[in-house]
Amino acid sequence: MWRFVARRLLHALPVLLGTTFLIYTLVFVLPGDPIQGLAGDKPVPPAVLAELRARYHLDDPLWVQYTHYLTGLLTGDLGTTFTGRDVSELLADRWTVTLQLGLTAWVLEVVLGMALGVWAGLRKGRWDDSAVLFGTTLVISVPVFVVGYLAQLVFGVQLGWLPVAGTEGGWPLAYLLPGLVLASFGLAYVARLTRSSLIENLRADYVRTAHSKGLSRRRVVIRHTLRNSLIPVVTFLGLELGGLMAGAVVTEYIFNLPGVGQQLFQSIQLREGPVVVGTTTALVLIFLLANLLVDLLYGLLDPRIRHD
Repeated sequence: MWRFVARRLLHALPVLLGTTFLIYTLVFVLPGDPIQGLAGDKPVPPAVLAELRARYHLDDPLWVQYTHYLTGLLTGDLGTTFTGRDVSELLADRWTVTLQLGLTAWVLEVVLGMALGVWAGLRKGRWDDSAVLFGTTLVISVPVFVVGYLAQLVFGVQLGWLPVAGTEGGWPLAYLLPGLVLASFGLAYVARLTRSSLIENLRADYVRTAHSKGLSRRRVVIRHTLRNSLIPVVTFLGLELGGLMAGAVVTEYIFNLPGVGQQLFQSIQLREGPVVVGTTTALVLIFLLANLLVDLLYGLLDPRIRHD
Protein backbone atom coordinates (compact mmCIF):
# COMPACT_ATOMS: atom_id res chain seq x y z
CA MET A 1 0.00 0.00 0.00
CA TRP A 2 2.72 2.48 0.97
CA ARG A 3 4.68 1.68 -2.18
CA PHE A 4 1.57 2.40 -4.21
CA VAL A 5 1.11 5.77 -2.45
CA ALA A 6 4.76 6.62 -3.09
CA ARG A 7 4.41 5.77 -6.78
CA ARG A 8 1.28 7.87 -7.11
CA LEU A 9 3.00 10.82 -5.44
CA LEU A 10 5.92 10.48 -7.86
CA HIS A 11 3.49 10.42 -10.78
CA ALA A 12 1.79 13.54 -9.42
CA LEU A 13 5.07 15.49 -9.33
CA PRO A 14 5.37 16.13 -13.11
CA VAL A 15 1.66 17.05 -13.20
CA LEU A 16 2.23 19.64 -10.48
CA LEU A 17 5.34 21.02 -12.19
CA GLY A 18 3.65 21.15 -15.59
CA THR A 19 0.47 22.86 -14.44
CA THR A 20 2.23 25.41 -12.24
CA PHE A 21 4.70 26.27 -15.03
CA LEU A 22 1.85 26.65 -17.52
CA ILE A 23 -0.15 28.93 -15.22
CA TYR A 24 2.98 30.90 -14.28
CA THR A 25 3.81 31.40 -17.96
CA LEU A 26 0.27 32.48 -18.88
CA VAL A 27 0.16 34.98 -16.00
CA PHE A 28 3.58 36.61 -16.30
CA VAL A 29 4.05 36.78 -20.07
CA LEU A 30 1.06 39.10 -20.47
CA PRO A 31 2.03 42.52 -21.84
CA GLY A 32 2.17 45.47 -19.50
CA ASP A 33 3.72 46.21 -16.13
CA PRO A 34 1.76 44.76 -13.18
CA ILE A 35 3.44 47.17 -10.75
CA GLN A 36 2.33 50.17 -12.77
CA GLY A 37 -1.08 48.55 -13.20
CA LEU A 38 -1.60 48.53 -9.42
CA ALA A 39 -0.91 52.23 -9.28
CA GLY A 40 -3.50 52.98 -11.95
CA ASP A 41 -3.13 56.45 -13.51
CA LYS A 42 -0.82 57.67 -10.76
CA PRO A 43 2.85 57.91 -11.82
CA VAL A 44 5.32 55.65 -10.03
CA PRO A 45 8.84 57.03 -9.41
CA PRO A 46 11.38 55.14 -11.57
CA ALA A 47 13.48 54.25 -8.51
CA VAL A 48 10.47 52.69 -6.73
CA LEU A 49 9.43 50.88 -9.90
CA ALA A 50 12.94 49.47 -10.39
CA GLU A 51 13.15 48.36 -6.74
CA LEU A 52 9.81 46.55 -6.87
CA ARG A 53 10.62 44.87 -10.19
CA ALA A 54 13.91 43.67 -8.75
CA ARG A 55 12.21 42.44 -5.54
CA TYR A 56 9.73 40.35 -7.48
CA HIS A 57 12.29 39.26 -10.14
CA LEU A 58 10.16 40.74 -12.93
CA ASP A 59 13.26 41.71 -14.96
CA ASP A 60 14.65 38.17 -14.85
CA PRO A 61 13.99 35.62 -17.61
CA LEU A 62 10.81 33.61 -17.18
CA TRP A 63 12.58 30.37 -16.22
CA VAL A 64 14.53 32.23 -13.52
CA GLN A 65 11.30 33.69 -12.13
CA TYR A 66 9.71 30.25 -12.07
CA THR A 67 12.77 28.76 -10.35
CA HIS A 68 12.47 31.35 -7.57
CA TYR A 69 8.77 30.51 -7.20
CA LEU A 70 9.44 26.76 -7.18
CA THR A 71 12.16 27.15 -4.54
CA GLY A 72 9.74 28.95 -2.26
CA LEU A 73 7.00 26.40 -2.99
CA LEU A 74 9.23 23.58 -1.71
CA THR A 75 9.30 25.35 1.66
CA GLY A 76 5.54 25.95 1.69
CA ASP A 77 5.79 29.57 0.49
CA LEU A 78 3.14 30.39 -2.15
CA GLY A 79 4.69 33.78 -2.83
CA THR A 80 4.12 37.39 -1.85
CA THR A 81 1.58 39.83 -3.30
CA PHE A 82 2.68 43.07 -4.90
CA THR A 83 1.42 44.82 -1.77
CA GLY A 84 3.82 42.81 0.43
CA ARG A 85 1.41 40.31 1.99
CA ASP A 86 2.04 36.56 1.99
CA VAL A 87 -0.27 34.68 -0.38
CA SER A 88 -0.63 31.86 2.17
CA GLU A 89 -1.82 34.36 4.78
CA LEU A 90 -4.20 35.97 2.29
CA LEU A 91 -5.77 32.62 1.36
CA ALA A 92 -5.91 31.38 4.95
CA ASP A 93 -8.62 33.93 5.73
CA ARG A 94 -10.76 32.63 2.86
CA TRP A 95 -10.27 28.86 2.85
CA THR A 96 -12.99 28.31 5.44
CA VAL A 97 -15.67 29.78 3.18
CA THR A 98 -14.53 27.86 0.10
CA LEU A 99 -14.19 24.56 1.97
CA GLN A 100 -17.65 24.93 3.49
CA LEU A 101 -19.12 25.75 0.09
CA GLY A 102 -17.26 22.93 -1.68
CA LEU A 103 -18.12 20.29 0.92
CA THR A 104 -21.77 21.39 0.98
CA ALA A 105 -21.96 21.03 -2.80
CA TRP A 106 -20.13 17.69 -2.69
CA VAL A 107 -22.49 16.25 -0.06
CA LEU A 108 -25.47 17.38 -2.13
CA GLU A 109 -23.99 15.63 -5.16
CA VAL A 110 -23.44 12.42 -3.19
CA VAL A 111 -26.84 12.32 -1.48
CA LEU A 112 -29.17 13.72 -4.13
CA GLY A 113 -27.25 12.54 -7.18
CA MET A 114 -26.89 8.94 -6.05
CA ALA A 115 -30.46 8.80 -4.72
CA LEU A 116 -31.87 10.01 -8.04
CA GLY A 117 -29.59 7.64 -9.96
CA VAL A 118 -30.59 4.59 -7.91
CA TRP A 119 -34.27 5.52 -8.11
CA ALA A 120 -34.12 5.94 -11.90
CA GLY A 121 -32.03 2.79 -12.37
CA LEU A 122 -34.45 0.60 -10.44
CA ARG A 123 -37.42 2.03 -12.35
CA LYS A 124 -35.95 1.97 -15.85
CA GLY A 125 -38.39 2.85 -18.60
CA ARG A 126 -41.04 4.33 -16.30
CA TRP A 127 -42.17 7.93 -16.12
CA ASP A 128 -39.98 8.80 -13.13
CA ASP A 129 -36.91 7.43 -14.93
CA SER A 130 -37.74 9.62 -17.91
CA ALA A 131 -38.25 12.60 -15.59
CA VAL A 132 -34.79 12.13 -14.05
CA LEU A 133 -33.19 11.86 -17.50
CA PHE A 134 -35.00 14.97 -18.74
CA GLY A 135 -34.20 16.99 -15.61
CA THR A 136 -30.50 16.09 -15.57
CA THR A 137 -30.15 16.83 -19.29
CA LEU A 138 -31.76 20.23 -18.74
CA VAL A 139 -29.42 21.07 -15.84
CA ILE A 140 -26.33 20.04 -17.82
CA SER A 141 -27.41 22.23 -20.74
CA VAL A 142 -27.77 25.45 -18.69
CA PRO A 143 -24.64 27.49 -17.74
CA VAL A 144 -23.94 27.68 -14.03
CA PHE A 145 -24.23 31.48 -13.87
CA VAL A 146 -27.74 31.26 -15.33
CA VAL A 147 -28.67 28.64 -12.72
CA GLY A 148 -27.19 30.87 -10.02
CA TYR A 149 -29.13 34.00 -10.95
CA LEU A 150 -32.37 32.04 -11.39
CA ALA A 151 -31.91 30.38 -7.99
CA GLN A 152 -31.35 33.77 -6.38
CA LEU A 153 -34.46 35.18 -8.04
CA VAL A 154 -36.79 32.27 -7.26
CA PHE A 155 -35.63 30.88 -3.89
CA GLY A 156 -34.13 34.06 -2.48
CA VAL A 157 -36.15 37.01 -3.76
CA GLN A 158 -39.58 35.66 -4.70
CA LEU A 159 -39.98 32.84 -2.16
CA GLY A 160 -37.61 34.19 0.49
CA TRP A 161 -36.57 30.71 1.61
CA LEU A 162 -32.79 31.20 1.59
CA PRO A 163 -30.28 34.09 1.72
CA VAL A 164 -29.25 35.39 -1.70
CA ALA A 165 -25.76 36.64 -0.84
CA GLY A 166 -23.08 36.72 1.84
CA THR A 167 -22.41 34.46 4.81
CA GLU A 168 -24.48 36.29 7.43
CA GLY A 169 -26.74 33.29 8.03
CA GLY A 170 -23.75 31.04 8.75
CA TRP A 171 -23.40 27.40 7.80
CA PRO A 172 -25.43 25.62 6.53
CA LEU A 173 -28.18 28.18 5.80
CA ALA A 174 -26.04 30.65 3.86
CA TYR A 175 -24.35 27.87 1.89
CA LEU A 176 -27.35 25.79 0.82
CA LEU A 177 -28.36 27.87 -2.19
CA PRO A 178 -24.84 28.51 -3.55
CA GLY A 179 -23.93 24.90 -2.74
CA LEU A 180 -26.88 23.62 -4.74
CA VAL A 181 -25.96 25.88 -7.67
CA LEU A 182 -22.33 24.76 -7.53
CA ALA A 183 -23.40 21.11 -7.30
CA SER A 184 -26.05 21.27 -10.03
CA PHE A 185 -23.80 20.22 -12.91
CA GLY A 186 -22.04 17.43 -11.01
CA LEU A 187 -25.26 16.28 -9.37
CA ALA A 188 -26.80 15.66 -12.79
CA TYR A 189 -23.76 13.68 -13.90
CA VAL A 190 -23.72 11.60 -10.71
CA ALA A 191 -27.40 10.74 -11.17
CA ARG A 192 -26.91 9.68 -14.79
CA LEU A 193 -23.70 7.79 -14.05
CA THR A 194 -25.24 5.94 -11.09
CA ARG A 195 -28.29 5.04 -13.16
CA SER A 196 -26.35 3.65 -16.13
CA SER A 197 -23.89 1.74 -13.93
CA LEU A 198 -26.68 0.24 -11.83
CA ILE A 199 -28.65 -0.85 -14.90
CA GLU A 200 -25.55 -2.50 -16.35
CA ASN A 201 -24.78 -4.41 -13.15
CA LEU A 202 -28.41 -5.53 -12.72
CA ARG A 203 -27.95 -7.56 -15.91
CA ALA A 204 -24.76 -9.26 -14.66
CA ASP A 205 -24.52 -13.01 -14.05
CA TYR A 206 -23.80 -12.68 -10.34
CA VAL A 207 -27.10 -10.80 -9.87
CA ARG A 208 -29.06 -13.60 -11.52
CA THR A 209 -27.18 -16.08 -9.33
CA ALA A 210 -28.07 -14.13 -6.20
CA HIS A 211 -31.74 -14.05 -7.20
CA SER A 212 -31.68 -17.82 -7.91
CA LYS A 213 -30.41 -18.40 -4.35
CA GLY A 214 -33.56 -16.74 -3.01
CA LEU A 215 -32.06 -13.44 -1.88
CA SER A 216 -34.49 -10.55 -1.71
CA ARG A 217 -34.29 -7.79 -4.32
CA ARG A 218 -33.37 -5.23 -1.67
CA ARG A 219 -30.46 -7.31 -0.40
CA VAL A 220 -29.21 -8.01 -3.93
CA VAL A 221 -29.28 -4.31 -4.81
CA ILE A 222 -27.70 -3.00 -1.58
CA ARG A 223 -25.19 -5.77 -0.80
CA HIS A 224 -24.06 -6.69 -4.31
CA THR A 225 -25.20 -4.53 -7.22
CA LEU A 226 -24.86 -1.07 -5.72
CA ARG A 227 -21.37 -1.68 -4.38
CA ASN A 228 -20.00 -2.61 -7.82
CA SER A 229 -21.95 0.21 -9.44
CA LEU A 230 -20.24 2.80 -7.25
CA ILE A 231 -16.76 2.39 -8.75
CA PRO A 232 -17.21 4.83 -11.68
CA VAL A 233 -19.29 7.11 -9.44
CA VAL A 234 -16.52 7.28 -6.82
CA THR A 235 -14.03 8.13 -9.57
CA PHE A 236 -16.14 11.07 -10.67
CA LEU A 237 -16.90 12.24 -7.13
CA GLY A 238 -13.25 12.14 -6.13
CA LEU A 239 -12.17 14.26 -9.06
CA GLU A 240 -15.22 16.47 -8.60
CA LEU A 241 -14.09 17.37 -5.07
CA GLY A 242 -11.11 19.19 -6.54
CA GLY A 243 -13.19 20.55 -9.41
CA LEU A 244 -15.71 22.08 -7.01
CA MET A 245 -12.97 24.15 -5.38
CA ALA A 246 -12.00 25.58 -8.76
CA GLY A 247 -15.63 25.95 -9.86
CA ALA A 248 -16.35 28.06 -6.79
CA VAL A 249 -14.91 31.09 -8.61
CA VAL A 250 -18.17 31.82 -10.45
CA THR A 251 -20.46 30.78 -7.60
CA GLU A 252 -18.67 32.87 -5.00
CA TYR A 253 -18.82 35.88 -7.30
CA ILE A 254 -22.58 35.46 -7.88
CA PHE A 255 -23.41 34.99 -4.18
CA ASN A 256 -20.75 37.43 -2.90
CA LEU A 257 -19.01 34.84 -0.75
CA PRO A 258 -15.58 35.94 0.57
CA GLY A 259 -13.80 32.74 -0.42
CA VAL A 260 -10.75 31.72 -2.41
CA GLY A 261 -12.70 31.81 -5.66
CA GLN A 262 -13.70 35.43 -5.14
CA GLN A 263 -10.09 36.30 -4.27
CA LEU A 264 -8.89 34.58 -7.45
CA PHE A 265 -11.42 36.51 -9.54
CA GLN A 266 -10.36 39.83 -8.01
CA SER A 267 -6.67 39.00 -8.43
CA ILE A 268 -7.15 38.29 -12.13
CA GLN A 269 -8.83 41.67 -12.55
CA LEU A 270 -6.01 43.43 -10.62
CA ARG A 271 -3.28 41.37 -12.36
CA GLU A 272 -1.97 40.15 -9.01
CA GLY A 273 0.13 37.38 -10.59
CA PRO A 274 1.51 35.86 -7.35
CA VAL A 275 -2.02 35.43 -5.94
CA VAL A 276 -3.31 33.84 -9.16
CA VAL A 277 -0.39 31.39 -9.35
CA GLY A 278 -0.44 30.60 -5.62
CA THR A 279 -4.19 29.99 -5.58
CA THR A 280 -4.01 27.79 -8.67
CA THR A 281 -1.17 25.78 -7.15
CA ALA A 282 -3.21 25.13 -4.00
CA LEU A 283 -6.19 24.00 -6.11
CA VAL A 284 -3.98 21.67 -8.16
CA LEU A 285 -2.66 20.09 -4.95
CA ILE A 286 -6.23 19.50 -3.73
CA PHE A 287 -7.11 17.91 -7.07
CA LEU A 288 -4.08 15.58 -6.94
CA LEU A 289 -4.80 14.51 -3.35
CA ALA A 290 -8.43 13.80 -4.25
CA ASN A 291 -7.25 11.66 -7.15
CA LEU A 292 -4.98 9.68 -4.80
CA LEU A 293 -7.87 9.16 -2.37
CA VAL A 294 -10.03 7.77 -5.20
CA ASP A 295 -7.35 5.24 -6.12
CA LEU A 296 -7.15 4.08 -2.51
CA LEU A 297 -10.93 3.68 -2.28
CA TYR A 298 -10.98 1.34 -5.26
CA GLY A 299 -9.65 -1.51 -3.15
CA LEU A 300 -12.40 -1.03 -0.57
CA LEU A 301 -15.19 -1.06 -3.14
CA ASP A 302 -13.89 -3.93 -5.25
CA PRO A 303 -11.79 -6.64 -3.53
CA ARG A 304 -10.47 -7.70 -6.94
CA ILE A 305 -8.48 -4.45 -7.08
CA ARG A 306 -5.27 -4.62 -5.10
CA HIS A 307 -2.52 -2.07 -4.62
CA ASP A 308 0.82 -3.83 -4.87
